[in-house]
Amino acid sequence: MNITDIVNRDIVNLTNCESEPIHIPGSIQPHGFLLGLKADDHLIDFCSANAEKFLELSPEKLLGKSLTEIFSEIQYDNFVTYLSEDKSNQARPFVFTFENIPYNTSVNISGVNIILELEPFPDGTLDLPNLYNQTRNFVSLMEQHSSLLELCNDIAVETRRITGYDRVMIYRFDEEYNGEVVAENKREDLVSFARQKYPHTDIPAQARELYLRSPLRMIADVYYEPVPLLTLNESGNKSNKSLDLSLSGLRSVSPIHIEYLKNMGVGATLTISLLQNNKLWGLIACHHYSPKILPHYTRLAALLQGHFLTSQISVREVAEEFQIAQASDKALLESLTLLHENENFIGEKHTSKSLLSLANAHGFVIYTQGKFYKNGLVPSDGELTPLMRALSEKYPNTGFHTEQLIEDFPEYERLSKYAAGVIYHSLAAGTPDGVLWMRAERPETINWAGNPHKAVVHKDGKDGLARLSPRKSFELWLEEVKNKSAKWRKAELNSSASFTYALQKHINLHYVRAQENKNRILNEELKAANKELANLNWISTHDLKEPLRKIQIFASKVLDRENPDLSTQVKDSVERMRFAAEKMQLLIEDILTYSKTGNMEKVFEETDLNELLKKVLAELCDNVDEKNALIAASPLPALKVIPFQIHQLFVNLITNALKFSKHDVAPMITIGVDVVREDQVPSDKAHKFESYYSISFVDNGIGFEKEYEQRIFDVFQRLHPAHKYPGTGIGLAICKKIMENHAGYIVADSELGQGSRFTLFFPITDDNF
Repeated sequence: MNITDIVNRDIVNLTNCESEPIHIPGSIQPHGFLLGLKADDHLIDFCSANAEKFLELSPEKLLGKSLTEIFSEIQYDNFVTYLSEDKSNQARPFVFTFENIPYNTSVNISGVNIILELEPFPDGTLDLPNLYNQTRNFVSLMEQHSSLLELCNDIAVETRRITGYDRVMIYRFDEEYNGEVVAENKREDLVSFARQKYPHTDIPAQARELYLRSPLRMIADVYYEPVPLLTLNESGNKSNKSLDLSLSGLRSVSPIHIEYLKNMGVGATLTISLLQNNKLWGLIACHHYSPKILPHYTRLAALLQGHFLTSQISVREVAEEFQIAQASDKALLESLTLLHENENFIGEKHTSKSLLSLANAHGFVIYTQGKFYKNGLVPSDGELTPLMRALSEKYPNTGFHTEQLIEDFPEYERLSKYAAGVIYHSLAAGTPDGVLWMRAERPETINWAGNPHKAVVHKDGKDGLARLSPRKSFELWLEEVKNKSAKWRKAELNSSASFTYALQKHINLHYVRAQENKNRILNEELKAANKELANLNWISTHDLKEPLRKIQIFASKVLDRENPDLSTQVKDSVERMRFAAEKMQLLIEDILTYSKTGNMEKVFEETDLNELLKKVLAELCDNVDEKNALIAASPLPALKVIPFQIHQLFVNLITNALKFSKHDVAPMITIGVDVVREDQVPSDKAHKFESYYSISFVDNGIGFEKEYEQRIFDVFQRLHPAHKYPGTGIGLAICKKIMENHAGYIVADSELGQGSRFTLFFPITDDNF
């Protein structure tokens, strides 16, 4: 029979302890023994080397054997029944008896194996705890204290009374898993560890994971000799078998941890996990300064203390947070009331104490439009300005809070007496405007159990190589922490965010009201200006047109009556005067038409564009005949339009096509219609509808250069000499204004000498179907 051990012999020191496989040490502590059964047939696949000490049976007589060969048939049958019901119930371990010695047997499942851990209790008594008295005592303590730390102190006292350890500590972790002793009960002659901190390296990550899986851990004697686990090696080669002992109470301890405890002078320990939200909140750590084996049921009584405390952690912390939240919410409500009741809140009410109280801050500032509004203990403007700019650049759209500003902005260490910790919110992205709550630094002295920067020390190993080992000194080491404020609580962060949101709305509303007032004044000025323009229109249509008409009449009379007596030079001058007056009268009429196009009341009517086009062609029949022009039109849709404006639009486009025709070529004007999608409308237009009617006027005239396709719609824009192509340059501007009145667009497409295309885009709406 080839028997081998499964001891993990990897060399472990503090350079690799983070990855140490502490769940498979391959050995156990010697105050009990272990049998590992195959789950399917219950044959013994593993046994600890000290099993012979308890059972007087060598490993050869245990490995590969059935339990019925070790214990009686009746015991085995009872065990099978127990296994089917309570295989993981620590509160009721199975009891095996061998040679009239009873053994408490803890059972857990490890992969394909069933692990039995047997511990003797030779006096045969179970020593069950008085659960009623223990629960009653806890309820009494719970009623006496509202503070979690006060409750922790009493739990430490009660746990020490139950277990008899020399020292019992309640140990709490921070965010980085540095631990602090928040409560302690000890022998009077021992030095106190209360309020001392221990670096996170003292309990590596994989050890913390095991504390989550197995809430109770006992080391009976730190000077024990690990007992190897044995198994049959059927292949004869090096065995790769291992046994996961994560849930095992007898599991051997990491040599690094044993060395750590020896350096502390501790002889035995009991550790109980304290959990919150499935995370390790802390530990109940019991130390004894000599070996100590705690009976099974006493361990369970101590574990129950851990359960009691765990049940209160969330409740007490939530209660404490609730008290802070109540005060913060009250201050927030006061601040919001002031904000809503005061139009000029920033200028008049920024010094309210409630603004400080809502975040329990020492100072508060609002920075807006280049000005600071200060409250409480705050730096000077010159110091605040660069800080606000730096915060706005780094956090333009999100809030930011810290208890140690210099971690993110080390250049502002000088501000720690005002702003070691800050809460910042931007008021307007892209600007330095924002709000800032500040807390002054709270210098703190941390009591470390030994120098945390020397938590590991160099040590020469047996092989002569330098290794890293746990520190040997646990003497009090003081660290002074500066440039750090008290921690911001969740309620304070929420209140500051809520107030900032309300302040943003207040500022925006104030801005909108100010703009409304400006717009109201501007509208009044525009009304007055429009009234003046109306007067000017009246003057242009009546007071100016009448003198021009008289000038034309008198010029005609002079030419008709005095013609024989006038010199050629005088005749030419009078003719020029009459022509200028006629041109000025035409310009005035076009300006009036353009003005009316934008200002007259817009009355839309369902209009058949085919009928409207017929009327336009009838009106222009003399011009068409004179030019010998040919006009072809596709059937046009019926649209809801302003009839007289569309009439003017068609007149202007056809008139232009006739006017700018080639001298020796008969004009051809083609009017077409199509339906297009919004993305087919020129891209520089703001599309608001899914589809449009596209009505095009195409001619074969003289055309114009591409560069004028946009400018041609500007008022007074002329591309050709007035003596050759008469006009005022307002016609196409009127066309553009008419299309804007119809939520449509007009575009031009032309090439010099090749004719022009003017396209009208009318939106298709429910009214146009």
